[in-house]
Amino acid sequence: MKKSIAGIVYENGKFLIGRRLNSGEMAGRWEFPGGKVDSGESIEQTIIREFNEEMGVSVVPGKLISSVVFKNKNGPVTLYAYRVFFPSDYTITLTEHTKVEWATLKEIEALNFVDSDRLLFPAIKIWCNNDPNC
Repeated sequence: MKKSIAGIVYENGKFLIGRRLNSGEMAGRWEFPGGKVDSGESIEQTIIREFNEEMGVSVVPGKLISSVVFKNKNGPVTLYAYRVFFPSDYTITLTEHTKVEWATLKEIEALNFVDSDRLLFPAIKIWCNNDPNC
């Protein structure tokens, strides 16, 4: 089964989200940063690579929050949501998003979010209620 990651960056009561480019699959929809796990790559390596490619930020992967299985046109995919930590000093350089925002979970729920990431919302709510850093 194919694997993907969603990086959950949480600071000051808000989550980092990105709006996809206006072309391609799910154009213009919002998502948690992340992407496909390449063959031979660990999930932690994928997190580091994806944030570097998409935002130019060197991140530190944290713990697994949740995982869900969804189907796309190529079959089933396991999506892993991991806590991700930004360095104290960073600059975001967008390559795969038209913009990024910091938003509360309530604000995120009202956006046109990609369906696969929406499946993570219940687990993220539980994580926020149980995690003193959330």
